[in-house]
Amino acid sequence: MVIVPEGMIPGLLTRQASFEAVEKVFAAMASGEAANFPVVREAMPTEDALYGFKGGVAPGILGLKAGGYWPHNLERRGLINHQSTVFLFDPDTGRVKALVGGNYLTALRTAAASSVSIRHLARADAKVLGMVGAGHQATFQMRAALEQRAFEKVIGWNLHPEMLPNLQKVADEAGLPFEAVELPGLRDADVIITITSSFAPTLMADHVSPGTHLACMGTDTKGKQEVEAALLARATVFTDEAAQSVSIGEAQHAVAEGLIAEGDVTPVGAVINGTHPGRTSAEEITLFDGTGVGLQDLAVAASIVETAVADGTATLVPL
Repeated sequence: MVIVPEGMIPGLLTRQASFEAVEKVFAAMASGEAANFPVVREAMPTEDALYGFKGGVAPGILGLKAGGYWPHNLERRGLINHQSTVFLFDPDTGRVKALVGGNYLTALRTAAASSVSIRHLARADAKVLGMVGAGHQATFQMRAALEQRAFEKVIGWNLHPEMLPNLQKVADEAGLPFEAVELPGLRDADVIITITSSFAPTLMADHVSPGTHLACMGTDTKGKQEVEAALLARATVFTDEAAQSVSIGEAQHAVAEGLIAEGDVTPVGAVINGTHPGRTSAEEITLFDGTGVGLQDLAVAASIVETAVADGTATLVPL
């Protein structure tokens, strides 16, 4: 069994490798070559935490990610709130193959998902990136997004404005101006990423201009909601997996209100494969509902294991 602990992964995993793994697995899901298993997610009796399992199978890949969200970790223990571990198995025999730290992996694969959507759905002339959320994950989202278009400016909003320097820092690294705005100011954005853990909509339909691409990355549980349901009715809606989008993703609310149907939600993999045209006009609003599927984690973990074995940094434990 290969073991790659959390502390080693930042030295092994790049944004490009994450992007390639996620884009490939989204395409495989849309073509029917890969499948996610039903998500198990439960509330913990202490710490207000959520814990669960995501798994799936793809060519050469079988496994699961175990973990969740402990909202008090950072303030009480100095740990990030998301904690997870990935287990990979041999799909031919069921024997365990690898154990991989899942925290940094999760951050990069989540950012890769939104950047895949930007690559395939945002207008080519997008110049202003808008951010809703300024926490730990937001910085990963920003760095990945800035690689997909020739952005000239970043604007951002956060419920707690004192966290906005996190976004300012990334903009400074990229040599771009950053401006803190109120929510209506996001109308100036060509691409908007929402990355919060909200249970009530923050971004409203009238905060979004025609032609915008949105990547809504924070809703992955029943009840969570980042954007007004009416916004999905105005948009062409894409997702990582339609079943998750309408049950635990952003589309759950629009479907429940009868504003869209499950059939209105398209896997982004269909755009990657060329079986869906994606954006069809400069005025169209496109929205990617990133719910987070297990195969994202497994594909990126498999890439990490391959790199770690090739360069000799992995720990090998006899079974």
